[in-house]
Amino acid sequence: MEIADASNNIIGIVTSGTQSPSLQKAIGMGYIAKEHANEGNEIYIKIRDKAVKAVIVKTPFLKKQ
Repeated sequence: MEIADASNNIIGIVTSGTQSPSLQKAIGMGYIAKEHANEGNEIYIKIRDKAVKAVIVKTPFLKKQ
């Protein structure tokens, strides 16, 4: 799957993704151009020719308890 910016320019690729049962939302990992890789940036994942909005976050997704 491709990753695009708000102008529909391809800026990366998704390497894996799944539905997180503990977060109750979809998560994924991939490679993205360095200039677009800032935490909080909105990106668009192309899934079956549809652009789905996503946000770049730091790992880990969950805090240790």
